[in-house]
Amino acid sequence: MTGIRKVVLAYSGGLDTSVIAKWLQQTYDCEVVTFTADIGQGEEVELARAKAEAMGIKEIHIEDLREEFVRDFVNPMFRANALYEGEYLLGTAIARPLIAKRLVEIAKETGADAISHGATGKGNDQVRFELGAYALSPSVKVIAPWREWDLTSRDRLLAYCDEHGISVEKKIGNKSPYSMDANLLHISYEGDILEDPAREPEASMWLWTVAPEAAPDTPVYIELTYAKGDITAIDGEAMSPATLLAALNKIGGANGIGRADIVENRYVGMKARGCYETPGGTIMLKAHRAIESLTLDRELAHLKDELMPRYASLIYNGYWWSPERVALQGLIDASQTQVNGKVRLKLYKGNVTVVGRESEDSLYDEKTVTFEDDAGSYDQADAGGFIKLNALRLRIAALKRGK
Repeated sequence: MTGIRKVVLAYSGGLDTSVIAKWLQQTYDCEVVTFTADIGQGEEVELARAKAEAMGIKEIHIEDLREEFVRDFVNPMFRANALYEGEYLLGTAIARPLIAKRLVEIAKETGADAISHGATGKGNDQVRFELGAYALSPSVKVIAPWREWDLTSRDRLLAYCDEHGISVEKKIGNKSPYSMDANLLHISYEGDILEDPAREPEASMWLWTVAPEAAPDTPVYIELTYAKGDITAIDGEAMSPATLLAALNKIGGANGIGRADIVENRYVGMKARGCYETPGGTIMLKAHRAIESLTLDRELAHLKDELMPRYASLIYNGYWWSPERVALQGLIDASQTQVNGKVRLKLYKGNVTVVGRESEDSLYDEKTVTFEDDAGSYDQADAGGFIKLNALRLRIAALKRGK
């Protein structure tokens, strides 16, 4: 790739991206601009500034994107009840379009010629970053070092650091051996013993949740308030989107909620085993389906359920900025205008149980469903004709077969 004078790098300050920053300077003889996003990963993002400065980087961007992340990405996704392959709550996937968006914006602001990321050539994130970047900036140039260099092991990366005077943590020590990714929605674990799908994860691996068997013996009750499909308060206390999700993570984690051990199908074609902790998201999904059960028309709810796997795959595969995702989002958001009310939940030893739901927009009619005297609101005799009409094609087929 020629004509590269300045590159914006998605920079965490860790081993991989620290090596990439130096490698870009050396390989492309270019200026490197770093961008570090705080999306609730729980690490001191300002440490990335010191590491970047030590490598002579002049333009350093560190941004708190937590509220935007939850408001504009997490919440819209949960309005759809999105689950990839029935289990994965898409914690990593939903963060990538926001990072891609800011990468290309900063590239334009700084006059950069290209963007770069630290995603490997085997995973999904390279696809997510780059599809997002191309959708928002069609002519952007992307440098993906893992697809170009020969630094294909930790030992080679550390040797490169020694050679070029890059200060990184070189000893694993008490550091987790897993490849991890965290944000306000979840933390993920891959690699090491998890690469054998038959092995149970070590108990010490989990960082956000207590083991369900070690959770408190007394259940915790919470009440969530909904407005147009989004949670706005916990137990009557209004909170911002990011503050609310952080609170749900804390409550859920303390009660052993949100662990998942999954073998998933990556977009690049291979199967991969990952473990996830999504305590707040697990609560959100359960509660959202509960408030929708009161407030959504049957056919609209069923339509959403039919579309959800496609919507989830679009996010997983990196198509957040695609016209089809945007169109689906319009339908989903329109369905949420009456999704208002309150849901009461019981949290106990890894389980989330709905124990109550109420809404002024409820479609539930107690007079119609009651087993007591219904005072003529529903004539049970009408069901006979309804059944016969729906059975007509079945009866005709059976008669044709001579039954």
